[in-house]
Amino acid sequence: MMSNSKLEEDAGRLVAFYQMTESKAKETLKNESLSKDLFEAMDLHVAVSKEEPSKKISNLIYNLVGKLKPSIRGHMKFLVESIIKGDLDSEQKLTAALKYLIDHLAENNLNLEAFKSACGIGIVVTDEDIEQIVKDGVTKYQSEIVEKRYRFNVGTIMTFIRGVPKMQWADGSKVKNEIDQQIRILLGPKSEDDLRPAAPDQKSKKGKDSKGPAPDKKAAAKVEKAAKPEETLSTEESRMQVLRTLPFHQPGKNFTTDGYPTSPNVLTTLAEHLKRINGQVRSRFPPEPNGILHIGHAKAININFGYAKAHNGVCFLRYDDTNPEKEEERFFTSIKDMVEWLGYTPYKITHSSDYFNELYEFAVVLIKKGLAYVCHQTAEEVKGFDAPPSPYRDRTVAINLALFEDMKNGMFAEGEATLRMRITLEEGKKDPVAYRVRYVPHPKQGSKWCIYPTYDFTHCLVDSLEDITHSMCTKEFQNRRSSYYWLCESVDTYVPVQWEYGRLNMAYTVVSKRKIAKLIEEKVVEDWDDPRLFTLPALRRRGFPAEAVNDFCVRMGITGATIIVEPEMLEACVRDRLNITAPRTMVVMDPIKVVLHNFNPVNNLDVPDFPSVPNSSTHKVAFRNVIYIDQDDFREKADKDYKRFAKNQPVGLRHAGVVITFQDIVRRPNGSIDCINVKAANVTDAPKPKGFIHWVSDPIEVEVRLYEKLFKHKNPEDQTQVPNGFLSDCNDNTLTVKNALADKHIKGSKPLTQYQFERVGFFAVDPDSKSDKLVFNRTVTLKEDNKKT
Repeated sequence: MMSNSKLEEDAGRLVAFYQMTESKAKETLKNESLSKDLFEAMDLHVAVSKEEPSKKISNLIYNLVGKLKPSIRGHMKFLVESIIKGDLDSEQKLTAALKYLIDHLAENNLNLEAFKSACGIGIVVTDEDIEQIVKDGVTKYQSEIVEKRYRFNVGTIMTFIRGVPKMQWADGSKVKNEIDQQIRILLGPKSEDDLRPAAPDQKSKKGKDSKGPAPDKKAAAKVEKAAKPEETLSTEESRMQVLRTLPFHQPGKNFTTDGYPTSPNVLTTLAEHLKRINGQVRSRFPPEPNGILHIGHAKAININFGYAKAHNGVCFLRYDDTNPEKEEERFFTSIKDMVEWLGYTPYKITHSSDYFNELYEFAVVLIKKGLAYVCHQTAEEVKGFDAPPSPYRDRTVAINLALFEDMKNGMFAEGEATLRMRITLEEGKKDPVAYRVRYVPHPKQGSKWCIYPTYDFTHCLVDSLEDITHSMCTKEFQNRRSSYYWLCESVDTYVPVQWEYGRLNMAYTVVSKRKIAKLIEEKVVEDWDDPRLFTLPALRRRGFPAEAVNDFCVRMGITGATIIVEPEMLEACVRDRLNITAPRTMVVMDPIKVVLHNFNPVNNLDVPDFPSVPNSSTHKVAFRNVIYIDQDDFREKADKDYKRFAKNQPVGLRHAGVVITFQDIVRRPNGSIDCINVKAANVTDAPKPKGFIHWVSDPIEVEVRLYEKLFKHKNPEDQTQVPNGFLSDCNDNTLTVKNALADKHIKGSKPLTQYQFERVGFFAVDPDSKSDKLVFNRTVTLKEDNKKT
């Protein structure tokens, strides 16, 4: 720990040179790396110049040290000298210099002329230059400035000025001040109108004053915050636009990313890699084939496949099949189906096991370099972060090579030997396992291998072998990034770049393979595709469109933050999509028979598939003198707020142009309603009814399944809220089955066909359907409150 006298001395040096406050100097000294570089930069200045630095120079040197990446730290002396000489005399030029050095890291010698050109060295922008260019900009937009006065967006002029080549090196504050001054000269002092707040947006006002239920402001704010600027429903192109803006490196520019190694051999293998791929973006989606994909995987699929597609690149579907005891063929098939369901086609389907020979050779290279050893500690002994050092760590290379060969040849039982790498992970875990013994036949390799590589050993090396440019994974792997780079560099192979993003978690569900398997075992749900789950097969079966899932994933943003999302946010995206794609039909959930006594039967009506769309396609609906309406649409006595059918209140029939009026009720012996007799009148001949209801005639019987949330708490795995485990948190009655009546025209609908049941919700045909009876799953309710008035 630094003594008080040393602290005061060092703080004084920082205060004197960088002209900072004493408190800031002492705070800076807490950062050993930064303060060390600041002192080194001071010493470099003293070696070059005997004069005290000006405030401008000390600020530039301070900013240099703060922005200098380890990969170009060797250029510090050159950069400090350039600042002192006045070559880099502004923030703009310093930033350009740092960028140039990073972008040209692979070059052995600095091209000084190109460097000077890229950094604007020698270019001087005078006050007169600024005045003239600003004048040109004000003249160009004068009519718009006069019209909008002080509400004119001066950023328009700033953009014009930055378009003039030399002006990118101008002092931004001087440019802004000059713009303000010239606009004041043109417009004169601000008037009362200029000072008055802008009129509220008419669109917003309309939304506020319009009749109807108040929106859920909290939920709307969440969706608005998550959504991108597009007001309309996201399209594939808008998703691609979002993915094109991600701040990832260009292929071959790996060294511009934080933490990337820059040894000569790494840069050589990078250059060879760039020649092989010809500048193409290459990503991969590497799931383990030991379970079904869930909503979190949908985000991973959209990032990996979507980013490659947005940049005209390719994405591999790679099965990380290094745990043979947990892998099943149905998982391989389901993963591929779900990727294709979301609209993506793999460039190539590969398996980690395709590279078992190469991985074994890489392990041998590590051993020969003294970077891996065979260990006989048990799994229990090496568990955790404070495990004792292995007593086998210092064996000779020859012994380790022989023992590793014995592992490969089946000379050890499971658990008797592992190959461990000599590295400490950022999370503190020491010497992670690279290979372990497993006497389990592999689904693809059969019994050829009895040693299998771990994920830590496999994924970075296979990324390298497949020339992946962007290795994208969730945030929990961030603390493995340095070991990812270390391993590739250690075996002298190309080093890809690892990027991390935040996980997407859904509230009121579980996605753990083990927990879903338990739900199935306990018969809480039927299988992996039960519509109450948030696996991708379950969402597809429930009727979620793939486009809506993709839109949702991109709307949630691609940042490092792990987010927990309410199911309603996904359902909102689904509802938006289905509203424009799902044809309408009429289905009565709880039917009551209604007989129209003075009605001449019509053979069929032409009913629009999308009533709100002009010239919509249509379907035929039978209309006889016996129809069925929903129990909820009839009351024996209506109150003032009730708008549907009652003894004292006629009602209109949707699409029929008919108003029905109550006559009498025929009851069964138990008092329940058998049928209602009514009179019918043409809508043009009857008083305007308060409302219109849906109905069916000559219908077919269908089964309708209504699903509710599976769990009571947002996080059923939270032991503080659910101390008895996630199974104890399951809701009762999460599935309601109804026998409903539907229009005949939907008979023969194929599984997963989507409809909107008018006034009820969105539904999809379930694969359980048979030729004589359709089964529907409720996808989502309608946007409006289901309590019909």
